[in-house]
Amino acid sequence: MAMTVGEVVSFWAPLLLLHLPSTQTVILSLPFQTVQQCTKREYFDISRMVCRPCGADQQSASDGTSCVCLPGYKLVSNNGGPFIECKKCPIVYSAVTHDGWSCIRCPPGASVDNHGKCQCLPGYILVERHINGPPLKEAKCEPCYNTAPSFSTPDVSAKLCIRCHESFINTTHSCDCQSNILTGGLCFHADPKTLTSSVITNIIYRKNLIVSSAWFASNLKASAISCLRFANLTACQVLGNMCVMTMNSINIEAPPNDACGLFQTIHKNTVHLGITHSVSSWRRNLPWLYYEGHTDGLAPRTFHQDPFPTVFYFKTFQRMKLQFIIAKFDARGYFLDWEKVTGGTLQLCPDTMAKLNAAYVFGITYQQQCIIPISKLLSDYDDIQFYDLYMLYEGEDGEDKLHPIAVRNLNFQYNGQFINQVNTENNWRFTRRIFLVDTLSGRETNLKNQPKVIRVANSIKIRVNLVPNTVQGNIYPPTLIVSYKTIKIQDPDQQSVSISFSVEYEMDLTSAYQNTEIALGFLCGLSVICSVLKTASWRRRVGYQMIDVPTILKFLLFYAGDLANAFFVVLFGTGLYWLIFFKGQRIASVFLPTPSQERHFIASVVSAFALKFIQLLHQLGIQLTMDIFFIDWERPKGKIVKSVAGGGDIKTAPAPVSIWRTYFVANEWNNIQTIRKTNPIFQLITVIFFLKVVGFENLTSMDPYSQLKRTPESDVVPSSRVLRFGMASSIWLTIGLIQMVFCTAIYERFVEDRISQFIDVCSISNISVIIFSHRCFGYYIHGRSVHGHADTNMEEMNLNLKREAENLCSQRGLIPNTDIETFEIFITNKFREQYDKIREPLHWRSESDRLLNQTSDLFERRLKAYNTTNKFLSSFIDHAIRDMDYIVQDKLLLERIIEMELHEPIDKTIFYNDEKLSFAEVLYYGNESTLIIFDVLFFCMVDLATQSFIFAAFLTYIQQKVIQFIRLAVGRKNLAAKTLIDERFLL
Repeated sequence: MAMTVGEVVSFWAPLLLLHLPSTQTVILSLPFQTVQQCTKREYFDISRMVCRPCGADQQSASDGTSCVCLPGYKLVSNNGGPFIECKKCPIVYSAVTHDGWSCIRCPPGASVDNHGKCQCLPGYILVERHINGPPLKEAKCEPCYNTAPSFSTPDVSAKLCIRCHESFINTTHSCDCQSNILTGGLCFHADPKTLTSSVITNIIYRKNLIVSSAWFASNLKASAISCLRFANLTACQVLGNMCVMTMNSINIEAPPNDACGLFQTIHKNTVHLGITHSVSSWRRNLPWLYYEGHTDGLAPRTFHQDPFPTVFYFKTFQRMKLQFIIAKFDARGYFLDWEKVTGGTLQLCPDTMAKLNAAYVFGITYQQQCIIPISKLLSDYDDIQFYDLYMLYEGEDGEDKLHPIAVRNLNFQYNGQFINQVNTENNWRFTRRIFLVDTLSGRETNLKNQPKVIRVANSIKIRVNLVPNTVQGNIYPPTLIVSYKTIKIQDPDQQSVSISFSVEYEMDLTSAYQNTEIALGFLCGLSVICSVLKTASWRRRVGYQMIDVPTILKFLLFYAGDLANAFFVVLFGTGLYWLIFFKGQRIASVFLPTPSQERHFIASVVSAFALKFIQLLHQLGIQLTMDIFFIDWERPKGKIVKSVAGGGDIKTAPAPVSIWRTYFVANEWNNIQTIRKTNPIFQLITVIFFLKVVGFENLTSMDPYSQLKRTPESDVVPSSRVLRFGMASSIWLTIGLIQMVFCTAIYERFVEDRISQFIDVCSISNISVIIFSHRCFGYYIHGRSVHGHADTNMEEMNLNLKREAENLCSQRGLIPNTDIETFEIFITNKFREQYDKIREPLHWRSESDRLLNQTSDLFERRLKAYNTTNKFLSSFIDHAIRDMDYIVQDKLLLERIIEMELHEPIDKTIFYNDEKLSFAEVLYYGNESTLIIFDVLFFCMVDLATQSFIFAAFLTYIQQKVIQFIRLAVGRKNLAAKTLIDERFLL
């Protein structure tokens, strides 16, 4: 058989493509056309995706994807879609049959519609075939007898007589409603005593958004009358559903002609029908929509009177579940079925089955959020469904029982007020029925149109309350809180809505708050006492005699630090309490604080951090403004010969003492300013290791099951801020305490003790250090060499150290035959005045100094002040100043406890023996507790804000480095200024 040219090309084209070079690309370009772009004589080819012409005597069908015969033409063949053949009917036939296969004459009185089909008058049906099938040459219009005994009327297709609705027969004894009320396809007597003659079919979604609902126009009045007069169950359900569509809102000040007003009227007028299941607000013929007693707060109280009749417990291998079940109804009032809520029935957000069902595991706080396109909601929820929520449990007789779940609709309005959104529980009104997506009530004109407005349950929360002081796992019946969002449809493909679903467990924290307040009040009282003692000690140490503004300011600074410690102790205890008791319980006895209840806790953390930050700044201010001086005990060795400038005379002078030892000690002091007992980097790495790698972070989830590994539902179970604080602070303090113990007991004893080494350096260098942290109080490190000098060669230095190791020389202590080299000093006012007088020239800056920048004069003054200060202090230590002397004694036990000197130095300065090396208090080293609490508060505060331990660790590291840099930089300048050493020699 010969092949056409097109067939040859089609046959060889695939083979030719195989020989194309591999580097070439075939680019296809297709025209973009839609069904709407096709003309009346074209159809849309769903294979080629383009518009194609219909055949002769044909036009496009209503769906646009096939062809039909023109009016006056009948079908000859039909192979589906556009593949049909048509033939013109003879002129003697005026129409074609409704199936399109035969030509037929219309009977007298009938008309021909736009499609070329016969159409009878109202009340008649069209007959086109004999009873056994053959077509008639002339159609017949047969009347339907609407009176007794047939009571018939044409069906929707006008091809069959059917019995009319009973409402017509009962009203008029025929199928003609006559002058009575015809609504929703039903017929009723006009009776103004029972229901208003007019109903409101407009739905006010919000201000300036009102929709004339086609569904309400068709069904509201009919369902209300049927429900009232005939107690029709489905009609009552339809009316109830329309009330739910309007958020169950009630306005007793307006006429009862909206959906809920009609429902309330029927509810009042059907008392004689009785109630269901002993529920006074549940009529036998009506759906249960409202709880009674809303005006006096009865409903909210009744939910917290009797516990739910089930004991709830926690087992790792057999988790107890909340068995919710719903009764489903459609918009037409038909009961669909019972259905359990597992599998995402109430959850609009899609997810895995394990994550969806985790919402109903008892004890797990659940949070699920997503953003859903409006186009998906319109396609997935074209039919609205209504849910009555119950909780399934086993009764005492072993049979399954149902407990109704109350609904708190936040969109509910009572007399125009959103009473369910306020915090006054007594004003709340609970309802029963909900829906997820309403795409029905917002349709105007025609129910087949796209809705103008939709309502979406954008927030659903199930709340479970624990019975106070229970030890038997009792809870109150759960409640459901729902919030709806109104969305005006504009561009469904571009619009979206945020959805959330959560399950929240709550307990009454009144007693917990009271216990916290008692503990905090007690600790605050102790803080006041401590701050008063510190302020009194400060007044003594600075020489103040009266209580003035600086004294009050100092008290507030001390109180900030002590109050921060009190807050931290309470916060740490709170976090540890919930961590232990919530995670360790087996029968439900405590629930974690909800996010709203955590606000006080978070505010306390922020307050504690702010107060601790003030304390840190206060301590840094003391350290960065303290007075310090290095006393050089070295004396000149012999004399040197010098020639007098400008003459030939020769003069002898004392040999100069090397300053390098002072520079060396100063650099050592500068290097130990920011050393700590803990390693901050190791601290952060170890904390993150235990939290993230070991998995302690997973113990902070709001579920009572202790697991270090993540589970499938971990993504939808949020972390508790209280538990995160308790876990993070516990690990931080534990690691910090271990580091401090290791540093003190092992590292400093067997490896390196920087503080003790500094004292040794002072002694070897023949340099003493005097520090004034306050005006009249400070510290003294006695570094006077027992060998008399330290500016020597290596051989003599090693020999001196050997003699000292073999106890062949005196001891290093200030007092003969003692080893105590560190002291707390409490100086007299006279001593301080003399010290300030010596250094006073350093602060002189005459006008000529500022104008001429005479640095040489300043250098001479600094040199003179240095030598004078060194001579004054060394003479004072040697008891060489007659009216300025000192005594050495031990502190009393009470003085050590309250950290305050009870004896004021009037005539003599007091040197207190200090074996604890208290001078470290002017360094980082002596303030480790303040630093570690500040770090943990900063770390936890950042984590509470970001819910990220890693980010909190990163910011904590940055914070530590910034503060350390400021402490070093400013401390270096203060050291140079107070010791009169050139800053260039501080490395």
